[in-house]
Amino acid sequence: MDAIQEGKRVLAIERDAIDGLINRIGETFVRAVDLLAGARGRIIITGIGKSGIVARKIAATLSSTGTPAVFLNSAEGLHGDIGVVTAEDVVLALSYSGESEEVLKLIPYFRWMKVPVISMTGAARSALARESDVVLNIRVDKEACPWDIVPTASTTAALALGDALAVTLLKKKGIDLSDFAHRHPGGAIGRQILLSVADLMHAGDRCPKVEENVLLKDAVYEMTGKGLGMTTVTGKGGALVGVITDGDLRRIFQKYENPLAMEVGSLMGKSPKTIKADKLAAEALRILEDHAITSLVIIDNRNRPVGVIHIHDILKAGITL
Repeated sequence: MDAIQEGKRVLAIERDAIDGLINRIGETFVRAVDLLAGARGRIIITGIGKSGIVARKIAATLSSTGTPAVFLNSAEGLHGDIGVVTAEDVVLALSYSGESEEVLKLIPYFRWMKVPVISMTGAARSALARESDVVLNIRVDKEACPWDIVPTASTTAALALGDALAVTLLKKKGIDLSDFAHRHPGGAIGRQILLSVADLMHAGDRCPKVEENVLLKDAVYEMTGKGLGMTTVTGKGGALVGVITDGDLRRIFQKYENPLAMEVGSLMGKSPKTIKADKLAAEALRILEDHAITSLVIIDNRNRPVGVIHIHDILKAGITL
């Protein structure tokens, strides 16, 4: 056996399974999204075996993207856990065969509760499909195993369709990055989407600042004292009019014979990159990397510099792109 070719064969089968789903995204998908978005309670996602594992992942993805969801193990549901279902919920039931006994035995309870049922199945005429309000067809031409029986391509298809539902719901509900951030307060994701520019910037007396009519030598003192390799330059009303950076200093000394006696306003860079304090630190890092610079000026609503954020501050906080 050629391991490389076998790996490629499996991935090709799973790719084809997802390709097949794309052509089935239509009215039933829209109906499913509308039902899920309209739920006043939670989305109850149930399944058994491999479908149960997929169901648990879909529930986690929905919950983290703004649609509260709970995984209900179908077997445990038959022994009391079904009590988690309320009349305001919507059920998403997974069974590739559509004939899983544990899943089917839950249907009468869902009907008694008058809860809408969306099924995700590979058998459009199965018992589960017949009992569902909306059927999402995840049929695949074949599984990736040699015997065409081990859930592989079919579980990939179910996972992918679950992601499609979650992201579509996210957009339909208008969930923004801030909403998403508060559902991920820990770890790398939390740092990426919770830390703002205000959390990391050098503000107040730590923000290097000179007026445009001061001499360059005074700007150098300010830069040296604040240790950020730059200073903001302000004009009338304290508005930002430019910056002087270490790189600017090198160019200035190459161009002028005695620049220390010149006013900063005639030497500064006049198009500094800026950001607002309430923006995410990750957004600041993207600007810094896109423009190959090391510092950004934070401005207020009147274009006055209120701080500086340095790329080292962001990277030290564990934020990367």
